[in-house]
Amino acid sequence: MSKTLTFEEPIVKLREKINELEDFTKNSSVDLSDEIGTLKGRLQNLEQEIYGNMEAWDRVQVARHPERPTTHDYINELFDDFIQLHGDRNFGDDAAIVGGIASFESTPITVIGHQRGKDTKENVKRNFGMPHPEGYRKALRLMKQAEKFGRPIVCFIDTKGAYPGKAAEERGQSEAIARNLVEMAGLTVPVISIVIGEGGSGGALALGVANHIHMLEHSTYSVISPEGAASILWKDASLSKQAAEAMKITAPDLKEMGIIDEVIPEVLGGAHRDPEAQANFISDALRKSLKQLSELDAIEIVQDRYVKFREIGKFTE
Repeated sequence: MSKTLTFEEPIVKLREKINELEDFTKNSSVDLSDEIGTLKGRLQNLEQEIYGNMEAWDRVQVARHPERPTTHDYINELFDDFIQLHGDRNFGDDAAIVGGIASFESTPITVIGHQRGKDTKENVKRNFGMPHPEGYRKALRLMKQAEKFGRPIVCFIDTKGAYPGKAAEERGQSEAIARNLVEMAGLTVPVISIVIGEGGSGGALALGVANHIHMLEHSTYSVISPEGAASILWKDASLSKQAAEAMKITAPDLKEMGIIDEVIPEVLGGAHRDPEAQANFISDALRKSLKQLSELDAIEIVQDRYVKFREIGKFTE
């Protein structure tokens, strides 16, 4: 049974009622098929109504769902012949970021992404998807390798943020992130970033300086979490729902502001309900982006990225 989010409770209760009637029909001589059919129709309408009118905080909850597909899940679904590469050639290997080479529909690519765990043990191993500096340096090493061999780069973003601990700061966390921003800006190969869950702070942006930035429909992308923003603005983390609404951190909001290029639709109820179908939606967006960017030469690739980020943050006086 998938974890039930607060706003999904009416749907779950109606499903349970349908299941009860179906069990009763199987174990008795009473035919309740008409009533069951009516309830299933009502369930379908209710799902469309609830999932079609989700508030910002609802999307935050879906983005954080413990069963939401991770980078590894999408690598397995989308790419062939994946070879994982390890280490930053400086300090060590960070399990919070995975990367390597693979092929997408016969096109060689480099794929890099934040990686969370599926259970407590794996989350501890992967530091809950919060990378240390060596994770970002590993990512940059793979990006420079991709540039050397002319491979497009695909990044999956899914982190609350870079790890803020003492050891990470001692090893140069801020410098590692800043270095990625500078180097990614000048890469001469196409870079496509896809926010698949939470895109938090500089930890997300360190994989986000791309020619095309896409977001799954129920993912978030922001400089800070709603709880963090509420604590700073109103000294009350319990106001995170209001903060999420005010911050405009959802995919539709960011698309409207021109910060991302495309909102990738999710299966009804969220990507965790059908990861294979969700991978097909991502595949369509990825195929389209690679086709568009393959028509640009190295100089045009860099210029395209420059223009994209210069156009973010327009204002009038």
